[in-house]
Amino acid sequence: MAHPETYICVDVETAGPYPGQYALLSIGACLVEDERRTFYIELQPDRPESTSDALAISGLSLDVLKESGIPPREALAAFADWVQKVVPNGHTPVFVAFNAAFDWMFVNDYFHRYLGYNPFGHSALDIKAYFMGQMGVSWMETSMKHISTQLLEERHLSHNALRDAQDQAEVFRHMLSKEK
Repeated sequence: MAHPETYICVDVETAGPYPGQYALLSIGACLVEDERRTFYIELQPDRPESTSDALAISGLSLDVLKESGIPPREALAAFADWVQKVVPNGHTPVFVAFNAAFDWMFVNDYFHRYLGYNPFGHSALDIKAYFMGQMGVSWMETSMKHISTQLLEERHLSHNALRDAQDQAEVFRHMLSKEK
């Protein structure tokens, strides 16, 4: 018998395009069913490389985060504790993200590297792919610009991991309500 699922929308900001070379800088998360139940943390960079594009998008600074960020092991332990706290007993936490492949690779890498496990298991639910299947549109029509026009009153991503997770949760809730 399948366990009930608890959808958790996650967004990250990073120092570059992949975790093997670039640091995870911030994690934002919220419950899809209640976007007021949130988690947000900024991490100390665990490697010095960055791309100017990534830092410009997020507005985060490696130098500032070296001083004010939380060490990765502590940050991931706090995130895992939050997931455990907000997911009811017997439920399975489901990682939900907009372009889940990107966010997932960083979160999964960091959970395994620093804690040895990922509380979400080994999979993620991608909002873009869900939208594509639900609406019968092409992949090119799954950008946040396109989706926000239909489901977010044309709000666009702020590139703050928590605010973006909350906006993406709202999009996913709209999509789930169309299924009923």
